[in-house]
Amino acid sequence: MTNTRALRFVALGDSLTEGVGDRVAEGWRGWAALLADGIGGGDAPAEFRKLAVSGALTRDVAERQTPEALAFAPDIASVLVGVNDTLRCTFDIEEMARQLDSVCARLTARGTVVLTACLPDPGSMLGLPLPLARPLARRQRAVNTVVHALSARYGAVHLHAADAAWVADRSMWSADRLHPGERGHRMIARRFHELLTERGLAHGTAPGSDPEQVPPGRAAAVLWLATAGTVWVARRCTDLLPQLLRLAGSEVRHWARGTSERLDRSAEHALSSALAAVSLDVPLARMGE
Repeated sequence: MTNTRALRFVALGDSLTEGVGDRVAEGWRGWAALLADGIGGGDAPAEFRKLAVSGALTRDVAERQTPEALAFAPDIASVLVGVNDTLRCTFDIEEMARQLDSVCARLTARGTVVLTACLPDPGSMLGLPLPLARPLARRQRAVNTVVHALSARYGAVHLHAADAAWVADRSMWSADRLHPGERGHRMIARRFHELLTERGLAHGTAPGSDPEQVPPGRAAAVLWLATAGTVWVARRCTDLLPQLLRLAGSEVRHWARGTSERLDRSAEHALSSALAAVSLDVPLARMGE
């Protein structure tokens, strides 16, 4: 790939890539838009299209966003998705693996370089009690394992963000504790820029690390909880919460009996089936990389 024309960059995914947490006058900006400014050179800025939509599941990326992305004929495509899947009662790691495999295959078949990332689990980010957090952590570890394996298969530019040191820095995150704030979005953009530069795919200046906007204070956090946060919790109460409470009850019962390892084995079996469904052979000791 040479820089004889403007590179085309398309961003697929959910609210993380839509830019939630990084608000500017025009709306949500986000890490992908910041990265786009640093991909192209001064004489040939990158052509950027953002297809990511808040709440998107892997199925939405595969069925709705990917066809539009292919029509754009991108040189680079980011595919960051999966957290919303872990927050649904319909979570199915095998089906998710099939869909992600299809997305990556279709993009790379036309020569597109794919960007992927392993992400932290929402239970730990929200600070949920262990009986509630552990089922979500198992799900996100499974998603990350699939993403890591598919990234290796398709030669993706892969960002390890699940356990990066900066994840624990609360200044990187927005009031909702699930999405990065401006500082966090800038960090993700800078890390991807470094990885793309190593491959000779970024020709512009890396995004700055210092926020341009005033970080939200405690009042913003309270406002979010009283408005958008309440709506978010209400949606989850009708979808995930009943199942999550059942999972938490099972977690507590197995803990009391000293048989918690059975839940881990069940998750590993589901993951093994998912990897086999897309013909991937990954040692389970690497689960969550």
